[in-house]
Amino acid sequence: MKLQLPKGTRDFAPREKLARDKIVARLTCIFQSYGFMPLETPSFERWEVLSAKYAGGAEILNETFRFTDQGGRELALRYDLTVPLARYVAMNPQLKMPFKRYAIGKVFRDGPIKLGRYREFYQCDVDTIGAASMLADAECIRLGNAVFNELGIKAVYSVNNRKVLEALLAKGGVPKEKLIDAMLTLDKLEKVGLDNVQKELAEKGIPESSVTFVVALREKSNEEKLEAIKQELGEEAIKELTELFSYLEGVPIDFNPALSRGLAYYTSTVFEAFAQNSKVTSSLSGGGRYDNMIGGLVGRGDIPAVGVSFGLEPILDVLKEQGLEEAGVVQLYVVPIRTMKESAGIAEQLRAAGINVALDLKGRSISKNLEYANSEGIPFVVIVGPKELEAGTVKLRDMKAGTEAELSVEEVAQRVKAAR
Repeated sequence: MKLQLPKGTRDFAPREKLARDKIVARLTCIFQSYGFMPLETPSFERWEVLSAKYAGGAEILNETFRFTDQGGRELALRYDLTVPLARYVAMNPQLKMPFKRYAIGKVFRDGPIKLGRYREFYQCDVDTIGAASMLADAECIRLGNAVFNELGIKAVYSVNNRKVLEALLAKGGVPKEKLIDAMLTLDKLEKVGLDNVQKELAEKGIPESSVTFVVALREKSNEEKLEAIKQELGEEAIKELTELFSYLEGVPIDFNPALSRGLAYYTSTVFEAFAQNSKVTSSLSGGGRYDNMIGGLVGRGDIPAVGVSFGLEPILDVLKEQGLEEAGVVQLYVVPIRTMKESAGIAEQLRAAGINVALDLKGRSISKNLEYANSEGIPFVVIVGPKELEAGTVKLRDMKAGTEAELSVEEVAQRVKAAR
């Protein structure tokens, strides 16, 4: 049997997993600083929930991993964290609004694979339920900007309003029943180019002329785009966008009238963040407003909702480009020289002092142990021999400086802590 991973999945070696965990911890701190609370939902849902009218739409359902349990119930792996959130809110009408939650977990999509895009990947989401104000939309984008500033990533947010795009396409002659198809095709403009978009529109029976106005806006500045749309549709049409942009001063924004995102549940604001000057072309985060989904699941009126999702994989790919260091967890390595029992006790003392300690369990020579510590990036080594024990000391080696000193266990703890 040839052992290999399923296509679109990856193993994460210890150091890489540590690097990921550190980034998640930094994201969590920012999420909580904006007042969001954690929520965890199952990795799979009933198919009827994920395929509901107000859920992801046909394109995402084509990428859904679907299966049947032993009781004959149709289930599917979640393709995002938003639909499970909507299901949770719909099942818990007693929640106080606005309900602000964050969730971090795996999602699954059987889609095309490229740099920064996989079939099993993590999403890190924040959502606000029960707030209709554009200030909630702006908060999601500002939170994203704070995340990228914290991680040292230069990113720009591509922003649009689907109501505006829908109105422009309708005025351009797209039939009502084909508006969603036209939007989802036009959404691919930056990824596949104009020729491929026009080809797909023709295959769907949508005239190329219907998107001419939107395509022509690409070369204009944000202000020129807003003014052109105002002249085309009237001032009321751009009211939400104007209000949103007023809350986003200082945030790098690209107004992209062709953007709709690939999911059918968005109702107005949509946005995506992309790294600047990077080979990673996948969006680092994306989100928007989805006011119909939760109410639609329970047959109630609109329940306002807006959120943003961060893709851990593309973020890590960008950080690797920038030279992300995958540090180890062990701070000190204890090498016994015919002093295994005593060395084990010293290791426990150092752990009790708050230091991450590993102990040689193989009885290797000093040179082999130093070689091992160096290969694992362990900054300090303690050598414990009979001579040192008799003197009440141990030998501390600084692997980076190449220096050694005979110290008490307490002094070792102080030295290692000071070097953090």
